[in-house]
Amino acid sequence: MKTITTLAALAALAISSVTTAAPVNINTADAAEIADALNGVGLSKAQAIVDYREAYGLFSQASEIVFVRGIGESTYENNKSDILVK
Repeated sequence: MKTITTLAALAALAISSVTTAAPVNINTADAAEIADALNGVGLSKAQAIVDYREAYGLFSQASEIVFVRGIGESTYENNKSDILVK
């Protein structure tokens, strides 16, 4: 019984620690907000998004995020419903 209780507690902890993406405007958010909101995007990649935006201007489409070094098609596909540009 103790083993079942322990396994149930571990499963609940694992499920609660799974992060989900939240909508984020990549034209206005800072690196920390982008990293918190997008799955598979840590602070380094999020800073690259901000740097790209500052160098080249605002994104006009969410799909343009793939132009940022370190952001590939799979990252875009996994987050496209949560990337805002307007």
